[in-house]
Amino acid sequence: MLHEVSFLSFNERDMVQGWIYVPACKPKGIVQLIHGFGEHSRRYFHMIVKFMDAGYIVAADDHVGHGKTAMANNTWGNWGEKGCHTMMEDEHLLTLLVKEKYPELPYFLFGHSMGSFIARDYAAKYGNELSGMTICGTTGIFRGAAEAAAALEAIVAEGKGDESDPALVGSLLGWMCERCGEVSIGNEWICADPYVQIDHATDPFDAFTKPTNNRSLLYFVQMMECITGTDWAEKVPKELPVYNIGGDQDPVGEYGQGIYQVTNWLCQTGHCVKTRVYSGYRHEIHNYSDLKDEVEAGIIAFMDSVIG
Repeated sequence: MLHEVSFLSFNERDMVQGWIYVPACKPKGIVQLIHGFGEHSRRYFHMIVKFMDAGYIVAADDHVGHGKTAMANNTWGNWGEKGCHTMMEDEHLLTLLVKEKYPELPYFLFGHSMGSFIARDYAAKYGNELSGMTICGTTGIFRGAAEAAAALEAIVAEGKGDESDPALVGSLLGWMCERCGEVSIGNEWICADPYVQIDHATDPFDAFTKPTNNRSLLYFVQMMECITGTDWAEKVPKELPVYNIGGDQDPVGEYGQGIYQVTNWLCQTGHCVKTRVYSGYRHEIHNYSDLKDEVEAGIIAFMDSVIG
């Protein structure tokens, strides 16, 4: 069964478009899938089906400025003007909607890339409502973020928040193919598979190659600032199980260093974290044909262990 849902964003402007995928069996839990920067939730259809086959309801939406939500509201790359917690609050609104339809089931988050930032922000505020959380392709201290934040704050203060400055985008993200060898598309850092790269670059629901305005890019950087260090980790409930996964050739996670930074912040504040770093793989470990089944099986095993 599939529910298509729509709800008013925290930004008080957009109608967020979402979906609830229900398996044809008695569900044992719910997974809310949170996609990353510039993409959309249907890029995770393989994972969604695997979760359903394992007995989980899957909830997902397209963030403001992204995917079907951007198309429905004509707001590509524009996240509104309500601040860096907008997407996190939208994810909580989706949670409430899902729980109203399917109450009293264990509830998990899976967040990839920016989705993992959102999940970490969510856990700091609403973690007591969760049974567990998987973060994938996450960041520790993101290279150049502090400098980008200062520059973006100045530009937005000048009244240029609705404009887009390619130079700032380039300074923040332009270095991420540094280990990829020959670069032709510019997204090679996501995955070594050229078919995944082409699919990502030509997807009409993918906003990654469309301009993100300066205000939204500032929110993106501020989002990372909110989930940095033990100050963040202290806000996450200590009893919340966390599964932290990624590839050691992922620039977002500084080639493994950032992944372990996050685990160490959580461990230093008394949390239980399971960490798995896959050697030789880039950002989207769930999109490699030789690895995705293993990645998905690991997430399912983590959730099953929490329920069990």
